[in-house]
Amino acid sequence: MLEELERVERDYRSRSEYAKNLAKMPAQSSVKALEHRYGADLDEQSHGESFLALFQSRCVPGGLYLLDEPEAALSPISQLGLIAMIKDMAAKEAQFILATHSPILMAVPDALLLDFDQAPPCGTTYDELEHVQLYRSFLSDPEAYLHRL
Repeated sequence: MLEELERVERDYRSRSEYAKNLAKMPAQSSVKALEHRYGADLDEQSHGESFLALFQSRCVPGGLYLLDEPEAALSPISQLGLIAMIKDMAAKEAQFILATHSPILMAVPDALLLDFDQAPPCGTTYDELEHVQLYRSFLSDPEAYLHRL
Protein backbone atom coordinates (compact mmCIF):
# COMPACT_ATOMS: atom_id res chain seq x y z
CA MET A 1 0.00 0.00 0.00
CA LEU A 2 2.79 2.41 0.85
CA GLU A 3 4.38 1.69 -2.52
CA GLU A 4 1.07 2.59 -4.16
CA LEU A 5 1.05 5.94 -2.35
CA GLU A 6 4.59 6.62 -3.55
CA ARG A 7 3.61 5.68 -7.12
CA VAL A 8 0.65 8.08 -7.05
CA GLU A 9 2.91 10.82 -5.71
CA ARG A 10 5.30 10.28 -8.66
CA ASP A 11 2.64 9.83 -11.36
CA TYR A 12 0.55 12.80 -10.21
CA ARG A 13 3.49 15.14 -9.59
CA SER A 14 2.30 17.65 -12.18
CA ARG A 15 -1.39 17.39 -11.19
CA SER A 16 -3.31 19.43 -8.66
CA GLU A 17 -3.31 18.47 -4.99
CA TYR A 18 -7.01 17.66 -5.37
CA ALA A 19 -6.33 15.10 -8.13
CA LYS A 20 -3.42 13.66 -6.16
CA ASN A 21 -5.55 13.24 -3.05
CA LEU A 22 -8.34 11.55 -5.01
CA ALA A 23 -5.87 9.09 -6.51
CA LYS A 24 -4.43 8.30 -3.06
CA MET A 25 -7.77 7.65 -1.37
CA PRO A 26 -8.06 3.87 -1.98
CA ALA A 27 -4.51 3.15 -0.78
CA GLN A 28 -4.79 5.52 2.19
CA SER A 29 -8.04 3.89 3.21
CA SER A 30 -6.41 0.46 3.08
CA VAL A 31 -3.40 1.62 5.09
CA LYS A 32 -5.63 3.18 7.74
CA ALA A 33 -7.73 0.02 7.98
CA LEU A 34 -4.58 -2.10 8.41
CA GLU A 35 -3.13 0.24 11.02
CA HIS A 36 -6.45 0.29 12.88
CA ARG A 37 -6.57 -3.50 12.96
CA TYR A 38 -2.88 -4.33 13.49
CA GLY A 39 -1.36 -1.13 14.87
CA ALA A 40 0.78 1.57 13.38
CA ASP A 41 4.33 1.16 12.13
CA LEU A 42 3.64 -2.02 10.15
CA ASP A 43 6.89 -1.57 8.25
CA GLU A 44 8.90 -1.56 11.49
CA GLN A 45 8.01 -5.16 12.30
CA SER A 46 9.90 -8.14 10.98
CA HIS A 47 8.10 -10.59 8.74
CA GLY A 48 7.73 -12.98 11.69
CA GLU A 49 6.45 -10.28 14.02
CA SER A 50 3.90 -9.22 11.43
CA PHE A 51 2.82 -12.85 10.97
CA LEU A 52 2.36 -13.35 14.71
CA ALA A 53 0.46 -10.07 15.07
CA LEU A 54 -1.82 -11.00 12.17
CA PHE A 55 -2.33 -14.51 13.53
CA GLN A 56 -3.10 -13.27 17.03
CA SER A 57 -5.57 -10.68 15.76
CA ARG A 58 -7.46 -13.32 13.79
CA CYS A 59 -7.71 -15.97 16.52
CA VAL A 60 -11.06 -16.41 18.22
CA PRO A 61 -12.19 -18.97 20.79
CA GLY A 62 -13.63 -22.06 19.13
CA GLY A 63 -12.04 -21.25 15.77
CA LEU A 64 -10.52 -23.72 13.34
CA TYR A 65 -7.13 -22.78 11.88
CA LEU A 66 -5.29 -24.46 9.03
CA LEU A 67 -1.63 -23.45 8.87
CA ASP A 68 0.65 -24.59 6.06
CA GLU A 69 4.30 -24.40 7.07
CA PRO A 70 3.97 -21.34 9.32
CA GLU A 71 7.65 -21.76 10.25
CA ALA A 72 8.55 -20.20 6.90
CA ALA A 73 7.81 -16.79 8.39
CA LEU A 74 9.14 -17.48 11.87
CA SER A 75 12.48 -17.63 13.64
CA PRO A 76 12.87 -20.40 16.22
CA ILE A 77 11.98 -18.01 19.05
CA SER A 78 8.91 -16.82 17.14
CA GLN A 79 7.90 -20.44 16.63
CA LEU A 80 7.86 -20.76 20.42
CA GLY A 81 5.67 -17.67 20.51
CA LEU A 82 3.29 -19.31 18.05
CA ILE A 83 3.16 -22.42 20.26
CA ALA A 84 2.23 -20.21 23.23
CA MET A 85 -0.60 -18.66 21.18
CA ILE A 86 -1.77 -22.09 20.05
CA LYS A 87 -1.79 -23.34 23.65
CA ASP A 88 -3.77 -20.30 24.81
CA MET A 89 -6.33 -20.64 22.03
CA ALA A 90 -6.61 -24.45 22.39
CA ALA A 91 -7.57 -23.83 26.02
CA LYS A 92 -10.44 -21.76 24.56
CA GLU A 93 -11.55 -24.65 22.34
CA ALA A 94 -9.83 -23.46 19.15
CA GLN A 95 -8.46 -26.21 16.91
CA PHE A 96 -5.35 -26.15 14.78
CA ILE A 97 -4.17 -28.25 11.88
CA LEU A 98 -0.53 -27.57 11.00
CA ALA A 99 1.43 -28.94 8.09
CA THR A 100 5.02 -28.39 9.17
CA HIS A 101 8.60 -29.56 8.85
CA SER A 102 9.56 -27.79 12.05
CA PRO A 103 10.49 -30.01 14.99
CA ILE A 104 9.77 -27.01 17.21
CA LEU A 105 6.17 -26.73 16.02
CA MET A 106 5.79 -30.51 16.05
CA ALA A 107 6.34 -30.28 19.82
CA VAL A 108 3.02 -28.50 20.52
CA PRO A 109 1.85 -30.05 23.80
CA ASP A 110 -0.98 -32.60 23.51
CA ALA A 111 -0.89 -32.49 19.71
CA LEU A 112 -2.05 -35.46 17.68
CA LEU A 113 0.87 -36.09 15.33
CA LEU A 114 0.22 -37.70 11.97
CA ASP A 115 3.01 -38.92 9.73
CA PHE A 116 2.11 -38.31 6.09
CA ASP A 117 5.31 -39.94 4.82
CA GLN A 118 3.44 -43.24 5.09
CA ALA A 119 0.35 -44.38 3.24
CA PRO A 120 -2.10 -44.16 4.79
CA PRO A 121 -1.03 -41.43 7.24
CA CYS A 122 -0.80 -42.77 10.76
CA GLY A 123 -0.44 -41.48 14.28
CA THR A 124 3.07 -41.28 15.67
CA THR A 125 5.03 -39.90 18.59
CA TYR A 126 7.31 -36.89 18.58
CA ASP A 127 10.42 -39.02 19.03
CA GLU A 128 9.48 -41.28 16.10
CA LEU A 129 9.18 -38.41 13.60
CA GLU A 130 11.89 -38.51 10.94
CA HIS A 131 12.44 -34.73 11.07
CA VAL A 132 12.96 -34.84 14.83
CA GLN A 133 15.44 -37.70 14.54
CA LEU A 134 17.35 -35.96 11.74
CA TYR A 135 17.56 -32.62 13.57
CA ARG A 136 18.74 -34.31 16.77
CA SER A 137 21.37 -36.28 14.89
CA PHE A 138 22.57 -33.26 12.94
CA LEU A 139 22.73 -30.99 15.99
CA SER A 140 24.66 -33.57 17.99
CA ASP A 141 27.32 -33.92 15.23
CA PRO A 142 27.01 -31.45 12.32
CA GLU A 143 30.42 -32.39 10.95
CA ALA A 144 29.27 -35.97 10.34
CA TYR A 145 26.82 -34.55 7.79
CA LEU A 146 28.77 -31.59 6.45
CA HIS A 147 31.92 -33.47 5.50
CA ARG A 148 29.83 -35.55 3.04
CA LEU A 149 28.68 -32.50 1.08
